[in-house]
Amino acid sequence: METIEAFNQAIFLHINAPQATSHWLIVASVLIANYAIWAVPIMLVCMWLIGGDNRREIAVHATFVGFVALGINQLIGMAWYHPRPFAIGLGHTFLAHAPDSSFPSDHATLLSATSFSLFFNGKRLLGTLALVVDVVVAWARVFVGVHFPFDMAGAAVIAWTTYVLSAPLWRAWGPASVRSLVALYRKVLARPIGRGWLRP
Repeated sequence: METIEAFNQAIFLHINAPQATSHWLIVASVLIANYAIWAVPIMLVCMWLIGGDNRREIAVHATFVGFVALGINQLIGMAWYHPRPFAIGLGHTFLAHAPDSSFPSDHATLLSATSFSLFFNGKRLLGTLALVVDVVVAWARVFVGVHFPFDMAGAAVIAWTTYVLSAPLWRAWGPASVRSLVALYRKVLARPIGRGWLRP
């Protein structure tokens, strides 16, 4: 375990921004680390609003996998605390963050879960786009000093495991849940749908 942790810290120090890093690069990295994740809900909402039944089902499936994976993260954090780099005085930190458990990364978990769900449900272009955002965010959060590289690798493993293990549950309950959500959407937003502002 000590060898793995030493390797994790060594990779972190290789990626983490030095103190003399250009201001513009730090600002850009902080923005990516904090806000690029919003590409996921925007993408899923767009899939719902402009897509047909198939796209809506995939969007809800991705949301389901993401939330289940985030729930697993919370359980891991409660069972095992892994300090963030700044909590042990390692490297340089450019982003204020609570000293909660670093493993696994919630950002990377949600992005990975979305990427896997899209890619393996036939939306390979969108899945690849989500994966690119995932990799960039993972790099940025290590670069600004709030995560270790293994936090990101662990997030990908948890997201993939969640996608695979939740597949039977989704097959049993997912399609019916999506139909109920579509019916609710059409009822609540009947007026803008009737005026052609939204897709039915």
